[in-house]
Amino acid sequence: MKVFFRRIHLYLGLTAGLVITISCLTGALLVFEKELTEGFNHRRYFVEPGGARLQLDEVAALVKQAVPGAGIARVQVFADPARTIQVQLEEGRKEIASGKRRKGDTGKEGAGPKKEKGRTAFVNPYTGEIIELYSYPQTFYYKIFSLHRWLLAGATGKLITGISTLIFFFILLTGIILWWPKTRNIFRQRIKVKWDGNWKRVNNDLHIVLGFYTSIFLFVSVFTGLTWSFEWFSKALYSSLGASLKPAAAPLSAPAVDITGKSISYETALAVVKHAVPDALFYSFTVPKDSSAAFTVSLLPAGALHEAATTTYYLDQFSGKVLASQTFAQRNLGQQIRSTVKPLHTGAIFGTPSKIFALILALLGATFPTTGTIMWLNRTMKKKRKTASPAVPEAGAAAQVA
Repeated sequence: MKVFFRRIHLYLGLTAGLVITISCLTGALLVFEKELTEGFNHRRYFVEPGGARLQLDEVAALVKQAVPGAGIARVQVFADPARTIQVQLEEGRKEIASGKRRKGDTGKEGAGPKKEKGRTAFVNPYTGEIIELYSYPQTFYYKIFSLHRWLLAGATGKLITGISTLIFFFILLTGIILWWPKTRNIFRQRIKVKWDGNWKRVNNDLHIVLGFYTSIFLFVSVFTGLTWSFEWFSKALYSSLGASLKPAAAPLSAPAVDITGKSISYETALAVVKHAVPDALFYSFTVPKDSSAAFTVSLLPAGALHEAATTTYYLDQFSGKVLASQTFAQRNLGQQIRSTVKPLHTGAIFGTPSKIFALILALLGATFPTTGTIMWLNRTMKKKRKTASPAVPEAGAAAQVA
């Protein structure tokens, strides 16, 4: 039976090995993306605190003035006084020369240009200076992310990556079956690398021993990756857990009492939410899209379970009254799982220690297709030598022994 699983393991590895290697190497590069991006672009994210912070509404107005025609999708302010304010813009879509419409376009004349999330303005909170208009799709790390997720090849690349990830799941499964020892002596051999052996033995141990130790954690990476690659997999996962992905309906604002119907300011919203949660790491504001929607504020509490364990406040857009709030623990199971998938996949779930572990794991994952291929080549060459070796006469054999 193990011969069968060995062949399956080999053929799957040869089929998807290159894509698995690329995914693991790019994944390793992405683990500390946030830290490296902030480190190499310090001026974008950090300023020298000085004086009183500008009102958020004044910052938003300065950004709109600097980028005519742009709307404000989100404003994010950090508790750290040295951090810049981040203003996510909504910018009109550019016309496509070919005349083709994007998905979702109505094509009706007079509908006007639609808004979509565009660049991010990084603003000095003390001077109002727009330090940079930042576009993530134009960065080095976006290219790495695109290579990781869809091999820089759009939908086709995404499908190839998804299939390779699924194959990786079965590679890990068959690898555990092949590793499983029959005797105690074999077990001892398969839990440690014989560093003083020849290079072939070391290569075999790197593949077998380290493959065993990392398999359970690679299963987590593969499993979470599959939820993004295939909708059917994601639906099956949440269905099996009896979890719904549908969030609770957001509350609505009461009709405006003031004849002007003026919405509350960013600064008012900040004061309301800060009163409730004064020690949050950041506050993120989204203005209502119409006269009945609520003013939404998301924040990351100090000591949150992970970076996606945010709390959401819904404020009446006219009075500023808190209509409802929802902590991470109050979300339904499906929403909690969905928010946890990315931190699990990237290693951010427990902060820097788990990120370091994820980096090592990704680098080891990238070596397994290579060490496995070397094992296969060594076995193939050994078989060929045995087949090619002529029968040695007894006398000749005796002479050789002598």
